[in-house]
Amino acid sequence: MLIDFVPTVGGVSLAEAPAFKKAPGGAPANVAVGISRLGGKSAFIGKVGEDEFGYMLADILKQNNVDNSGVRFDPNARTALAFVTLRADGEREFMFFRNPSADMLLCESELNLGLLKEASIFHYGSISLIDEPCKSTHLAAMEIAKKNGTILSYDPNLRLPLWPSPEAAREGIMSIWDQADIIKISEDEITFLTGGDDPYDDNVVLTKLFHPNLKLLLVTEGSDGCRYYTKEFHGKVQGVKVKAVDTTGAGDAFVSGVLWSLASNMNLYQDEKSLREALLFANACGAITVTERGAIPALPTREAVLQILPNVAA
Repeated sequence: MLIDFVPTVGGVSLAEAPAFKKAPGGAPANVAVGISRLGGKSAFIGKVGEDEFGYMLADILKQNNVDNSGVRFDPNARTALAFVTLRADGEREFMFFRNPSADMLLCESELNLGLLKEASIFHYGSISLIDEPCKSTHLAAMEIAKKNGTILSYDPNLRLPLWPSPEAAREGIMSIWDQADIIKISEDEITFLTGGDDPYDDNVVLTKLFHPNLKLLLVTEGSDGCRYYTKEFHGKVQGVKVKAVDTTGAGDAFVSGVLWSLASNMNLYQDEKSLREALLFANACGAITVTERGAIPALPTREAVLQILPNVAA
């Protein structure tokens, strides 16, 4: 979990931005808030600095009914910061301040084991695999969750500037690939992970990215919706059309929608009709999020999602 600094005006580079506004961010934290917003029960595990920003982030989790008993405060490192801008060409530009930041310093001894043992789903990204001691902590948490029969959910959330090299990113992301029960990736991530293959080719996805332990592989296509792959079937669910203002957090909102549905029906991926309904719901979560600026403020309630769904046929 970190602070994003976003320019007060759109379509400028970081250098051109006249001023920045702070916004709480970090994909797993967004997902935790998204689930809570939908009426689910979530908790967050991570580390922030023992500083004003760190306390602010822990407080934002609490205000959004996310259990923050897994948050640790580091007295010697700062809360991570990222300056993020959407340039005029629509590309996001990132500049990170993590040298090292508190999130990288979470140790295994600081894990809240109670939360891991209580969870029905454990969701994580790949940024926590870049540096030690956080990497070992992440792997230990996965092992504890797996032993407790928890479903492992993985959204690699590729952020190339944070990795030492593209090769290190590919290797790091794939190092835990075959342990996940559920994986969500974007079209760009397929191209990156497969070394340039066509992200729309089902054979590419099934031969290179689907693994024997995987229960559900989801590919997000932005406003076009998503594709799903299981051992038994695969298909596509259309997107929900809205006017986009800011795409930050849309993927996290989608994941929240999927995991929220899964928590109430753990066999979701075995029934194609139920899965398609859940994915349309998740697409609507993502769609609502892009209509407002910022990730956490824009994450929808269940009522808001159900309101826009009658207009869409699955």
